Amino acid sequence: MDAQELTKLGFPASPHDFARAFVGRTTRDMIEHVERSLGRALPDRFEADRDHLLEQAYRTELRAIEGVVEVLEVVGIPTCVASNAAMGHLRYVLESTRLLPHFEGRLFGVDLVPRPKPAPDLFLLAARTMNVAPARCLVIEDSETGVRAAVAAGMPVFGFHGGGHCYPGYEARLMDAGAMRVFSDMRELPALLRL
Repeated sequence: MDAQELTKLGFPASPHDFARAFVGRTTRDMIEHVERSLGRALPDRFEADRDHLLEQAYRTELRAIEGVVEVLEVVGIPTCVASNAAMGHLRYVLESTRLLPHFEGRLFGVDLVPRPKPAPDLFLLAARTMNVAPARCLVIEDSETGVRAAVAAGMPVFGFHGGGHCYPGYEARLMDAGAMRVFSDMRELPALLRL
């Protein structure tokens, strides 16, 4: 959807191009990049229109990653979500996918820190709040930006490449960014945690 809308505005991008350039980055980062490339500002309503289209897509298309609920029920360790999304958006996504009960009270959005990923701020805030030393955390990340943030925070990180935004070769990008290992099926995670 983003690629299609940006193409209409003169920034040609396929969904693959969009994923390669912007997955894991903030909306503000994306807008600034596009505006620099175009040499002009995007329309004033771009962000509001984008949010409206995303909300419509989430209502009809957004689903939890297959197997994630089963994994959350068996991992037996404290979990949280630390996202480059703002808290309101993060809550909306987790409510829409029925995952919020698994993370209630343990959500960390980009609006809680001065710098988004790839800065380590978000992960360090999560670790401090959860009272866990960074080196004893394990980050599961589906973006290069997030992997780099985990590495910068001194946290071990596994790269997940089973999401809809992933494409052939994505796992190599996660490894290049610093992931210790990669996996594509969330149901693999309990066995990986026993390594």
